[in-house]
Amino acid sequence: AAWLGSLKTRVRSAQLQAAARVNRELLRLYWDLGRAIVKAQAQHAWGEEIVDQVAADLQREFPGMSGFSRANVY
Repeated sequence: AAWLGSLKTRVRSAQLQAAARVNRELLRLYWDLGRAIVKAQAQHAWGEEIVDQVAADLQREFPGMSGFSRANVY
């Protein structure tokens, strides 16, 4: 029972570590997307409408992925 308990603990620990890594990478992704949008807006004198277009395009390209609403992209 103790041995099985230690295996379960290892599995839970690995799950938590994996989730933390995924969250860290998603934060980096969102930060980079925001930076790229702001940079493109400045370079091309684009207005806020580009945020709507980027959000719509990302939602179409990645339909199963959350985080690409207009509010989130903005």
